[in-house]
Amino acid sequence: MTARTGADAEDAEDAEDLDVEEVLALVNGDNGRTPADRTPPPQPTSPTGGHKPDTHHRATSWPEARAVAGRAARAGTRAARRAPVSVPLDTALGLTLAAPLTALTDLPSFDTSAMDGWAVAGPGPWDVRDEGVLAGHAEPQPLTDGEAVRIATGARIPLDTTAVIRSEHGRTDVQGRLHATRDTRHGQDIRPRGQECRSGDQLLPVGTLVTPAVLGLAAAAGYDTLAAVPRPRAEVLVLGDELLTEGLPHDGLIRDALGPMLPPWLRGLGAEVIAVRRLGDDAQALYKAITTSDADLVVTTGGTASGPVDHVHPTLKRIGAELLVDGVKVRPGHPMLLARTKENQHLVGLPGNPLAAVSGLLTLAEPLLRTLAARPAPEPYTLPVREEAHGHPYDTRLIPVVLRGDSAVPLHYNGPAMLRGIAAADALAVVPPGGARPGQELELLDLPWASAGIEVCFT
Repeated sequence: MTARTGADAEDAEDAEDLDVEEVLALVNGDNGRTPADRTPPPQPTSPTGGHKPDTHHRATSWPEARAVAGRAARAGTRAARRAPVSVPLDTALGLTLAAPLTALTDLPSFDTSAMDGWAVAGPGPWDVRDEGVLAGHAEPQPLTDGEAVRIATGARIPLDTTAVIRSEHGRTDVQGRLHATRDTRHGQDIRPRGQECRSGDQLLPVGTLVTPAVLGLAAAAGYDTLAAVPRPRAEVLVLGDELLTEGLPHDGLIRDALGPMLPPWLRGLGAEVIAVRRLGDDAQALYKAITTSDADLVVTTGGTASGPVDHVHPTLKRIGAELLVDGVKVRPGHPMLLARTKENQHLVGLPGNPLAAVSGLLTLAEPLLRTLAARPAPEPYTLPVREEAHGHPYDTRLIPVVLRGDSAVPLHYNGPAMLRGIAAADALAVVPPGGARPGQELELLDLPWASAGIEVCFT
């Protein structure tokens, strides 16, 4: 998909971090606003709050655009839409805990063997019982002094056991008696009941991201379901009559790159994608799609400029949407926008050029979705750039980079219509106006599949 007119053509030439507890007020019916939030930033809106395009408006700076997107997700009343949900463990990955994870049992719930070997009582050598003790079996008979029994890792420790001797630290003589080849300490290789936690202990606080390890801990602590913040629901509207869904480009038609790319990317950002609609350049179809959508976030592709088939702005004006961000001082992606279309719904308008659309996703959609999902903000980090990074004279520039050791290497093929660079990238580097010299520290934005966090989960 390529940009066609207006600001998109110009583009081709050239979050606020929120406290998790504050964000979770959303799912408990509080609007989550702080006093500063009650006075919104200046908006190009009409006296009645509807959309009013301003031909002299000033584009929003890149950092402020991200902050606006994060704040926007907290505005309005979402008690019904953002109520916590109870989800089975196998569907909770990537969600945020809406209630503390409290142990429902002691861990371990009984004394267990930490190793394969022998449970022994008193000083050695020991007479070894014929039968062994296996994990998952009933409580074994107590031991008496001078007695040992074969035991498996995770099995219940017999009463009156002094220690567990590992298989490699014991030997039996010709009479079948067990001898320790190392000194034996009282309690060695025994995991006592409650070693990790006691029933009722808080294991994890509200706002914890559910990772695979969290799922394992929850299962061990006795949980079948978790109280979590529901995933924000997103709908993608693909605009443009020139787009093909299969085959090679021909006769002025091009392949749609955003239709296949955006849904998994949005899932990587924590959203549940409920629909992908291909509308072409049809103003009425766009109006109907937006006004009938029940998604938390509507994402449009292309049509954000002012050409004859760019219908996003006129449609937002027609429905009385509140325009929160109308253009961002960032390249690529300058003509992106953010609007509040309903009390509980926002629209992110992405430019039509693929890399410009990625810029819009990470600038506007990521902080909004993160706030709705009550995910913790990623810790910002910087790395020195290994080579010169060309910048825009006045705007922030986002460029794909690969991470090599302790530095970031800019990639070529980073024009607004190109995906070749971002397809090989680990992150996007935030280049300040004027560019960056070799060795200069730049902020990095991890890509969902390249980060070490849960965002690697796309389904």
